[in-house]
Amino acid sequence: MSTAVTDMVVREIDNTQNDPAKRAPLVVGDHDFTSVTETVCSITEQPRPPRAWYIAFGFSVSLLGVMGLMIAYLIFTGVGVWGLNHPVNWGWAIINFVFWVGIGHAGTLISAILFLFRQQWRTGINRFAEAMTIFAVMCAGIFPGIHVGRVWVAYWLFPYPNQMAMWPNFRSPLLWDVFAVSTYATVSLLFWYVGMIPDLATLRDRAKTRTRQIIYGLFALGWRGSHRHWHRHEIAYLLLAALATPLVLSVHSVVSFDFAVSQLPGWHTTIFPPYFVAGAVFSGFAMVLTMIIPARQYFGLNQIITKRHIDNMCKIILVTGSIVGYSYAIEFFIAWYSGNPYESFAFINRAFGPYAWAYWIMVTCNVVVPQFFWFKSIRGNLLIVFILSILVNVGMWFERFVIVVSSLSRDFLPSNWGYYSPTFVDVLTFIGSFGLFFTMFLLFCRYLPMVAMAEVKTVMPQAHLEHGHHRGVGDYHGDIPHAHEPGYWGNQTSLTESPTHPVEPEVS
Repeated sequence: MSTAVTDMVVREIDNTQNDPAKRAPLVVGDHDFTSVTETVCSITEQPRPPRAWYIAFGFSVSLLGVMGLMIAYLIFTGVGVWGLNHPVNWGWAIINFVFWVGIGHAGTLISAILFLFRQQWRTGINRFAEAMTIFAVMCAGIFPGIHVGRVWVAYWLFPYPNQMAMWPNFRSPLLWDVFAVSTYATVSLLFWYVGMIPDLATLRDRAKTRTRQIIYGLFALGWRGSHRHWHRHEIAYLLLAALATPLVLSVHSVVSFDFAVSQLPGWHTTIFPPYFVAGAVFSGFAMVLTMIIPARQYFGLNQIITKRHIDNMCKIILVTGSIVGYSYAIEFFIAWYSGNPYESFAFINRAFGPYAWAYWIMVTCNVVVPQFFWFKSIRGNLLIVFILSILVNVGMWFERFVIVVSSLSRDFLPSNWGYYSPTFVDVLTFIGSFGLFFTMFLLFCRYLPMVAMAEVKTVMPQAHLEHGHHRGVGDYHGDIPHAHEPGYWGNQTSLTESPTHPVEPEVS
């Protein structure tokens, strides 16, 4: 670890106490507005990233290259290189698609829903979660494109006029996926970018090279931190949050329709939409923990992304994990209560058939593992939380495996039954998708602010003081709380300034 990074490792402070008379601080230590800016910006402003970053980036790019080779092999050879058989015509491609779409749900939930409910603890982690949403949707979008077989005609999925009159079937949930996921990706990207504009302006004004000034200045869109800019920013951010909130519920509901609208036992159930949404939030928060715990330790963000953030995310995982466990039980109850022998067989086959090993891995990781988060001592142990978060995502991948494979492998005709086994192409393509995810995440950590500085400052005690304070270099816009915060006008105006006619701040 380089000296620059070693110097940033700071003392852990426990702020998870629950005192009804006093709200626990969300930023601990001796931080003020300037020190928050220095802590976050210093990560991107290093002349060269640490050696560990190069090692991780090289490994991630290698995995990405493996995925590229596997996709090229698939295109030139055909889907026969996968483990697909009859009757299992859907394999790892659909499993991985649903898995990655689920990973992308935590970002929008943290950013949009918690923002609308004014949950201030989201400010430390929302930038991480939003970035992960974008990268997870990128990984998810690969698999529908390649699983169709003829990749070069994947554009047939889109409803465009053509001379053959081969319009897509709008009654198919597979087409609904195209609209739902593409809309979700677009809104999530806009939401992430709009929230980052004030911080990009900070990096622009602190840049020491002309190249960085031009690049960050281009994406900062001329931000100067004036009252008019903050007003427009607040409106745009609120509208995007309101637009993104129903997408959290609709996207994975539409993905669940891929299964629920079929007539196949084990799939044809009305519980799938809420069950899939809860599972998506469950796996998404687990992935946020998996990424954020080592990042906060390595980059010295312990006092900005605090133990309280980790504690709150563990509680959400506990709640959504309990919902998922309840859904597993209700599935068996519905199969029994319906009196349909085919439904009953499908679920008994999951638990005791040839894929029972996958089913019980799923139950252990998704039902048993989250129950450890009832204990505060475990929620406070970051190593244990990190391991449990990985196990949760292992279980969620196996959930998709069980849903897809166990229902298809044994259909209505016993002579048609088969056993699905993945090939090395399946496995390496899936592992390679993590290469894409980690490559984008490492680039994000290197070149963009990992923490929403402008939002974190609004939850600090200094934001609620009546009077202004000294402004650090390049910090002129980030120290201004949102207009709905009590200290907004106290920090924005001077004795000679009217709140309705603020003076344009000077650039340091």
